Amino acid sequence: MADAPRARRLAKRISQIVASTLEHEVKDPRLAMVTITDARVTADLREATVFYTVYGGEAERAGSAAALASARGVLRTAVGRQTGVRFTPTLEFVPDAVPEGAARLDELLEGARRADAEVATLAVGASYAGEADPYRKPREDDDLDEVPVGDEADGAERDDRADVTVDGDGARSTR
Repeated sequence: MADAPRARRLAKRISQIVASTLEHEVKDPRLAMVTITDARVTADLREATVFYTVYGGEAERAGSAAALASARGVLRTAVGRQTGVRFTPTLEFVPDAVPEGAARLDELLEGARRADAEVATLAVGASYAGEADPYRKPREDDDLDEVPVGDEADGAERDDRADVTVDGDGARSTR
């Protein structure tokens, strides 16, 4: 087993070698619009997954996938010559999902912009449903201490020594 930093370095080198070989040595016109975006190597350095993107539609993607499959041997030979590892990893080509994800993210951002613009147009003539400042502020007068609360509002007094209430007639009741 190789360590993770060595596998990352080898993956980076493989992506560079594959991109250079596609550009300079492989003469297939279907590979003209292929871009190598990333490569990943397993921990045992036996298999490499190379990610690519293709500029164009579905027909160009299918043609590029077929061309990469047919050029796999030439590309693996180039990787083996230029890396110098004991076992040349097998190459697997996978279309990269980053462009589709980026397009979806752009669609979502555009939808959010439209929703924000709609809210902004609705807010132009809007007014507050209640007061402009809905938070309560303390009163200036101290009359709140004189207002009876709860049972005391009915004329009953509360005895704080126990849970006993004394009503206006002097009768005691417990709770």
